[in-house]
Amino acid sequence: MSIDRISLTHVRIPLVEPFRISNGVVTEKDGIIVRVHADGLVGCGEASPMGGSFYSVDTPDSVWDALRQTIVPAVIARQPEDAAQANNLLQGLGGSPFALAGVETAFMELDALRRNEPLFRTLGGKEKSVECGLAMGIYESIDELLRSIDRHADLGYKRVKIKIQPGWDREPLHEIRKRFGSIPLMVDANCAYTRQDIDHLRTLDEFDLMMIEQPLAREDLDGHAMLQSVISTPVCLDESAENIDQVTEAIRKGSCKIVNIKIQRVGGLANALAVHDVCAEMGVPVWAGTMPELGIGGAQTVHLATLANFTFPTDVEASTRWFVEDIIDPAIDVHDGMITIPVGTGNCYRLREDILEKYSVREELFISEHRTA
Repeated sequence: MSIDRISLTHVRIPLVEPFRISNGVVTEKDGIIVRVHADGLVGCGEASPMGGSFYSVDTPDSVWDALRQTIVPAVIARQPEDAAQANNLLQGLGGSPFALAGVETAFMELDALRRNEPLFRTLGGKEKSVECGLAMGIYESIDELLRSIDRHADLGYKRVKIKIQPGWDREPLHEIRKRFGSIPLMVDANCAYTRQDIDHLRTLDEFDLMMIEQPLAREDLDGHAMLQSVISTPVCLDESAENIDQVTEAIRKGSCKIVNIKIQRVGGLANALAVHDVCAEMGVPVWAGTMPELGIGGAQTVHLATLANFTFPTDVEASTRWFVEDIIDPAIDVHDGMITIPVGTGNCYRLREDILEKYSVREELFISEHRTA
């Protein structure tokens, strides 16, 4: 494979409603679209940090700088032949997993395009439809939260996830159970609690939750193991699940019974597959989370979620759930709580150039000296 050029496009798209979790709120979504042009094909990936230091130390600016200053020049110079070679190169470079994911997932799509198959086949998936769940942020009032759940109920999402934090947990859960009965329900704390809160977190057992996601600090695997030993609700790790070594250690310690795999957090699809496989070997089910990404990253997460050990609904939702406009055609859609991948090859979704242009923040093009005439 001969790489002709790589382009970067940073877009910023307004959200339909503010997204608030325990450590911040955003009203826009930044994404950096990476396009690798090679042998007449174009592979698309997405580097998708939140604005500010929302989920991690990575920001749109730091990821942009990593891509343009280090990662893309190295890829252009080394000319990897396929996604496996690209991933080896990228892992050697290290640095921001968001930036690495943007490039690696573009090469993954190139692999699928060269094989003339959809990405989920390249990854080893079989079914092209996956269950999806509704994710709710923290709202100004419980009534507002309940109304928002109501607005989306007709799409048939397979479960509801709400963000929690100290002072916003038992009361909203009580009201959700009162209004919606036995609806499948889970909570996500984004590291908002400490070991001192373990006795309080134990009381969440009464709400019959599918799981409690990342209640304690990212590095506190022992604390999560302490919590899991005294709570019947399964503990799910997210921020802690950064790589195979950390996930393996967490499972061995008994820190969790479920793992949330995010393509952006682990640095690409190959790493996500590796985490999936080690969890399967150790008997721990997984599910596919989002940041949420724009359409390219969202679509790739749906492809990933077709693998066998993804046994819980993905956080990917309809494009219209979060974004005033999405960058893909067709938009991601939900019917009866399911997302079905369109017929096609590669990502199976096309980039909308008009939307990229409308919301573009900056662009940069890298041309290879190895390109053919």
